[in-house]
Amino acid sequence: MDNNDQEKKPDDETSFSREVGAQAARKLKAQQGSTRSVWFGLGMSGLIGWSVAVPTLIGTAIGIWVDRRHPSRYSWTLMLLLMGAVVGSLTAWRWVDSQYKEMREDPHE
Repeated sequence: MDNNDQEKKPDDETSFSREVGAQAARKLKAQQGSTRSVWFGLGMSGLIGWSVAVPTLIGTAIGIWVDRRHPSRYSWTLMLLLMGAVVGSLTAWRWVDSQYKEMREDPHE
């Protein structure tokens, strides 16, 4: 049993060391090559907001048009508003996820 514990420790320490090294490299890269300012961060958050707002507004506008042209028991405005919000949120999530993956990539590999 002690033998197994000793065999696992170097692997765990190696993966831990790699993760710490990768984090340190990312931090140094951010400090050295960073020309991004607070305005860049605000711009990115605005981009994410617009990627949710635009499909939501488009869905709402189409829903209002459908409700006026073809009145029905169900509100197309609410359904298309919800669909637009979902599509916008998925788009924003996908973009943020791709940026996160790009940030975590190791350029030395």
